[in-house]
Amino acid sequence: MDTGTGLAGLAVSSFVSATLLPGASEVVLFALVREHPSLFWTAVATATAGNTLGGMTSYLLGRLVPDRKVPRGIAWVRRWGVLALLASWLPVVGDALCVGAGWLRLNPWLSAASIGAGKLARYLVVAALA
Repeated sequence: MDTGTGLAGLAVSSFVSATLLPGASEVVLFALVREHPSLFWTAVATATAGNTLGGMTSYLLGRLVPDRKVPRGIAWVRRWGVLALLASWLPVVGDALCVGAGWLRLNPWLSAASIGAGKLARYLVVAALA
């Protein structure tokens, strides 16, 4: 796998994986780091950035939800605020948390930081296993 193509594929996979669309960014990250161990930090940063941008896309979609519709996961986000977004890496539930944060109009900068921190932790574990 060419490193440039691999990183580009990782970025796309990470972004898509953070939206409501299915993705397998962990598999791509694992394979890339396994084949190119020198790319550990670059690959983790790429995956984290792509996945955080995807999470913020869900956040922005949540801002478009009218006040009368309540997205799933809203009670948890209401209770914990931006800290709930540390769990945004979880499959299915994580997307709802990002949408809920947008719906609640949580601070976008703090939301992005929490989303990024949770996703960074997950990708560090995946890359370390490679």
